[in-house]
Amino acid sequence: MKNLQRLHPLLESFVRKGPAGCALQVVHQGTTVYEDYVGLASREEQRPIAPDTIYRLYSMTKVVAAVAGLILYERGAFLLNDPVSDYLPAFANPQVFRTQPRGGVIVTPAAEPMRMKHLFTMASGITGAGGSSAHARAMAEATDALAKEKGGPRRYTIQEYMQAIAQVPLAFDPGSHWEYGISLDILSAVIEVISGKTFGQFLQEEIFQPLGMEDTFFALPEEKAGRLCTLYHRQDDGTLVLPGQRMEFFGPEVRYESASGGLLSTLGDYSRFAACLAAGGELDGVRILGRKTIELMSTNHLSPTQLQDFDWPYQAGYGYGLGVRTMMDRPAGGCNGSLKEFGWCGYAGTWVLIDPSESLSAVYMQQMIPNFEAYHQPRLRAVLYGCL
Repeated sequence: MKNLQRLHPLLESFVRKGPAGCALQVVHQGTTVYEDYVGLASREEQRPIAPDTIYRLYSMTKVVAAVAGLILYERGAFLLNDPVSDYLPAFANPQVFRTQPRGGVIVTPAAEPMRMKHLFTMASGITGAGGSSAHARAMAEATDALAKEKGGPRRYTIQEYMQAIAQVPLAFDPGSHWEYGISLDILSAVIEVISGKTFGQFLQEEIFQPLGMEDTFFALPEEKAGRLCTLYHRQDDGTLVLPGQRMEFFGPEVRYESASGGLLSTLGDYSRFAACLAAGGELDGVRILGRKTIELMSTNHLSPTQLQDFDWPYQAGYGYGLGVRTMMDRPAGGCNGSLKEFGWCGYAGTWVLIDPSESLSAVYMQQMIPNFEAYHQPRLRAVLYGCL
């Protein structure tokens, strides 16, 4: 890859406009061809972004969770068309909130079971506790009640949370729509049932240890706390301040290992994970997934109706595969990249690009909300592919 020096001024421009600091690593054909750290991990401490800086992945955790599920799929532990209730009986016979023509809401049986494929594709009908819909309000009530019972947010296990939300009527019939939410948390509960391990133990044994990811975890070790990147909130005038609300869910009291957004990691660790997928599922002689499974993962699984739901402007040209975006229409996306390039992003601005056709991966880290994702993601992609 040539002209990678174009990336440094781009990263510097990001820091001028937004985050206190950022980092980027690019791996091509098994070799790290670019690695850069710009700005500060903590303005208060004047601590620079460094190779050992730890970041909140938020929703970039979802890619790891999807891979974990596919590891069991490859072993024949479940099929994508299986009902979820085969593994989590509490999800049998789901009900659905339905809005009547005059605005009333009724509850009736779902048209079909919630299936394993719906968990990977955000089509389960369970979205989350945010929003004003009848489903969102019921999810919030169930979540708040459990937190009160257990003494605080996320002081409960995955299995306890599944029991709490399983009887909440769905937002829509499984498979009929796409709506971003906590479907992969349900997948993590299935992983626990099948494997007999906690979700975190499964990830440690099947992904993190084999790939040498020593700084990726749900609970932040006390001895590594000083390496955590500070999370900032960018105000309208560009000023960075510490968020007023509690954003941390990785202390010793937290028991809920969120597949939707709970992991912490470093640039180097997550880059090894991404490079493994870009290389067809194998890195340094360790195979995590098969090449054909990665092809399935990066294939669009959404129907035309569901694609209308997946309408985020900066994701133009992308469909949605098994837990990841996937490029399916380069002209629509204004994209100079590859078809079936895939990955995802995180609430604080982290982003991963994985392209097996070029054996190319890129991981970008920052910690800021709002996260500027519509600004930095397409620009990074344009420069990266321009260097091939």
